[in-house]
Amino acid sequence: MMRSVVAVVAGLLFGAGLALSGMVDPAKVLGFLDITGAWDPSLGGVMAAAIPMTALFYYLGRRRGVSLSGSPLPEPPSKVIDARLIGGSIIFGIGWGLAGLCPGPAIADLALDGRVLPFVVAMAVGMILVKAIRRIPIIH
Repeated sequence: MMRSVVAVVAGLLFGAGLALSGMVDPAKVLGFLDITGAWDPSLGGVMAAAIPMTALFYYLGRRRGVSLSGSPLPEPPSKVIDARLIGGSIIFGIGWGLAGLCPGPAIADLALDGRVLPFVVAMAVGMILVKAIRRIPIIH
């Protein structure tokens, strides 16, 4: 039960932060990516604030040894930079640049703007397909 409560509170806090900073607006993200046009540096400011906070809480969590719910902290999946990581990063970047959305803001934006539903559905289908493809023994 505690794990679910912590997950819901963390998700609501994350979504509220995205909404408050304006990062659920695809135009804001696309403005940050448009370095040769009407560049909007505000996403950089959000990152500049978020990265140290994440680092601090990651450090505190590692020191504590368990999550707030008492579950053990998972190890990072890999430290290897391989073709899957590079390919996934490229696909993520292309999608982010085309739509101005990534998974967190898209889900948070569902509450504010129903027009993101096709993006969220496509994202979910993509995640399901990746899981199915990874089960094929030849592809690993």
